[in-house]
Amino acid sequence: MFDGVARRYDLTNTVLTGGQDRYWRWATRRALALRPGERVLDLAAGTGVSTTEFAKSGAWCVAVDFSQGMLAQGRFRGVPMVAADGMALPFADNVFDAVTINYGLRNIVDPDVALREMLRVTKPGGRLVVAEFSTPTFEPYRTVYRAFVTKLLPRVAGVVSSNPDAYEYLAESIQAWPDQPELAERIAGAGWSQVRWRNLSGGAVALHRGYKLG
Repeated sequence: MFDGVARRYDLTNTVLTGGQDRYWRWATRRALALRPGERVLDLAAGTGVSTTEFAKSGAWCVAVDFSQGMLAQGRFRGVPMVAADGMALPFADNVFDAVTINYGLRNIVDPDVALREMLRVTKPGGRLVVAEFSTPTFEPYRTVYRAFVTKLLPRVAGVVSSNPDAYEYLAESIQAWPDQPELAERIAGAGWSQVRWRNLSGGAVALHRGYKLG
């Protein structure tokens, strides 16, 4: 499915979010608090547009994705890319200073296994940032947001995307995804410590952050 949307994936995201995707990537980079020379895993990186943003910090960043079509579409970005399964990462224990996954945890068959894998490859003292669609906190906005996701989003994608049917799945997966407190519990349940979150765009997106202690 993601191979099928790769060609116009980044354009579609920008149109569907009204350009907020750029702000969300910037906010994620700030939340990661990266330093030059650190090693960063960007999981479910797609075409590497997020990896490029994180690399602005001077950190060494690698884009990892299950879809080879998405990675091929982003080869021109010049960042290291690896095709891999988020539930069985091809990296040794304790090698990354930071790990992030942006709008991809929903798409992994078992998110809890993926969270544990990300913990495994992170150094003690390292951190995780999960950027994901979430639940708006203001009820009237939440009603409008849900209507957009279920009705308007697939229609807009039908005009812009190279594979509109995939965005029916996107809408369904967003609706079924846990809210902020429930996701925080799942991240903590995978072994991450000091889990907190910050809402973006009124809670339409949430940044969850955690640390690997010990």
